[in-house]
Amino acid sequence: MLIGEVARRSGVSARMLRHYESLGLVRPSGRTGSGYREYAAADIRRIFHIESLRSLGLSLREIGHALDDPGFTPSALVDDLIRQTRERIAAETELLTRLRRIDAADPTDWEGVLQAVALLQALGSKSADARQRAALSSVDEVPVPVEALVEAALSETDPNVAGALRWALARSGDGGPALLAEGLGSPVAAVRERAVQSLAEMPGDEAAARLRDALAHPDVVVRGYAALALGTRGTADAVPTLIDLIVAGRNDTDAADALSVLASDTATADQIATGLVDRLAHDTAEAPARGRLTQALAGIPGTTAARALVELSHDEDRAVALTAAYLLQLRDAR
Repeated sequence: MLIGEVARRSGVSARMLRHYESLGLVRPSGRTGSGYREYAAADIRRIFHIESLRSLGLSLREIGHALDDPGFTPSALVDDLIRQTRERIAAETELLTRLRRIDAADPTDWEGVLQAVALLQALGSKSADARQRAALSSVDEVPVPVEALVEAALSETDPNVAGALRWALARSGDGGPALLAEGLGSPVAAVRERAVQSLAEMPGDEAAARLRDALAHPDVVVRGYAALALGTRGTADAVPTLIDLIVAGRNDTDAADALSVLASDTATADQIATGLVDRLAHDTAEAPARGRLTQALAGIPGTTAARALVELSHDEDRAVALTAAYLLQLRDAR
């Protein structure tokens, strides 16, 4: 079969077939009387083998090695191709993400594009100072897409940079709460903690709704941060979790302060006092926890809390009784 017929049937151009021949990949088995290349059936099969391997991403040199080395093992090559393909996909995905973020920044000219690129690169810098400056400048100088801020906030380990990123997120507009809520589902505990901390500083009803959902989260740390944030916002749903924090001794001072804020409402004050008394009466809490629960009653107004303190002033635990008696004296002095 002559080269033109081979090209027509195989879909490989005559020019490429000559290139294969120059590299030694395919050598026509014969020549016609006029000197034209003549391909045998085995030659054509080899061409199809070459094209099949090219479709997998192999270079022509790798293809020649694969076809001519009798000791060649396909499994090693396939493993290497999988690795190369994953690296290529990761690089292309990163490029696509960067382009989408630049597009979301809506630059009006090339200077705006370059500023956006510089800011996004700074957010990924190895220098904590550079990342912090980028976070702080993202609000006033070049608007950074909220996706980039969320990604940076969820991966940031430096506390100063993390604070700057949360500040920037709180001023970033819509979209942040939903993306941060996705971070609450991360298998990494540190990422979940960063997500709820960022949500706690986000203003608006959507962030509050996401925090209320987080009260039922299986991660106790997530529940705690959500309850503290909601307590300062006046959300009574946080009361049971805040009491849990006091019993456990995690952020118990902040939890007691949050309960005091919530207790400005009379009905909620009675709910809080009842919850604290129930935990004192029925919980198997150890002495330190009972002491913390008693101290938490200090910031709760109303008769329910007052009656509880009177009873606790006669408690078998001397530390609890003394604390309750002291709190009663403070009440009487007001």
